Amino acid sequence: MTPVASQLGLGRRELVSLVGGGGKSTLLFRLGDELTAAGNKVILTTTTKMGRDQVLAVPTVCWSADTACVAAALDEPGPAMLLTYGDDHKVTGPPPDVVDDLYATSGVDYVIVEADGSKGRPLKAPAEHEPVIPTATTTVVILVGIDAVGHPLTQVTHRAEVAQRFLETGSDHVLTAADCAAVVLHPAGALSACPVASRVVVAITKVGTDEEKAAALRLKAAIEVLRPGTAAVVL
Repeated sequence: MTPVASQLGLGRRELVSLVGGGGKSTLLFRLGDELTAAGNKVILTTTTKMGRDQVLAVPTVCWSADTACVAAALDEPGPAMLLTYGDDHKVTGPPPDVVDDLYATSGVDYVIVEADGSKGRPLKAPAEHEPVIPTATTTVVILVGIDAVGHPLTQVTHRAEVAQRFLETGSDHVLTAADCAAVVLHPAGALSACPVASRVVVAITKVGTDEEKAAALRLKAAIEVLRPGTAAVVL
């Protein structure tokens, strides 16, 4: 199986921000395991919030962005999870500028950031303050679950009211592949928060059946029409 990092076209050293629909945490940990297994030093973190149960499987958690703490965490096997606060339910990470500094100064090979929330919905239409992408990000991965296609917008979209505005449609609208592409690549959506120099990749997830594969092909085609040259991969 082709490594996920290769499918996403990641280079030798990157700051990757994961945004959009559900599946970001799964991809975060998958990339962390894969890249450290290849001998890289990897920091995983979030600029928003994650469920505490999601990070329990990570053996090394650093609760401070202090240089010595991060260096010690990177010397341990596997990826290092950088967090700054946690309660019984949620954990948070450092602000974007701290992530930028870590990428610049810590000697890390990869920083992978969960930079958005979607409450598990396959499609995300961000509010004006979202997503929270560090300025030094080199690759932005926008996730969209193929299970959004063929379902009512309000059932499968986080911030459905924003998606309705993007698509100029009603709450009972059933999403097509072209609709999902239009939401993901809307100029006022995630793209508006992407650093100018960053590369954008759309990752289509939850593809298994022949019907889902056909929908994924339609989604890829719609992405190419809306933003020619944008990489779209099926994970």
